Amino acid sequence: MPDAMYPQATREIAQQRRDLAPEVQAAFDAFSRKVFEDGALPAKMKQIVAVAVAHVTQCPYCIKGHTKAALRAGATPQELTEAVWVAAEMRAGGAYAHSTLMLATMAEEQAKPPASSG
Repeated sequence: MPDAMYPQATREIAQQRRDLAPEVQAAFDAFSRKVFEDGALPAKMKQIVAVAVAHVTQCPYCIKGHTKAALRAGATPQELTEAVWVAAEMRAGGAYAHSTLMLATMAEEQAKPPASSG
């Protein structure tokens, strides 16, 4: 990911985060391990969900990291691609659903009496 906007994630940067806030980093690491353990959802499914969510949040680091983790957990390219399509539909659906706000606001504005120029 050679991009000036998104610097390469390195061990040095990870160590810097740990050094700057070691207790918080340790808590986050423990939380992450717990979240991605097998549970009601198997670890593979959790990683597929993470790939889809990463596309909605548009985090390139998460997309790369969770794609690798999903593949290691046994996800197929077809499963990952389908999950991204679900994410795309959900993101588009959110914009579509929120058009209700625009339509309601337009109706409210149109219902207002015209401003007097007097």
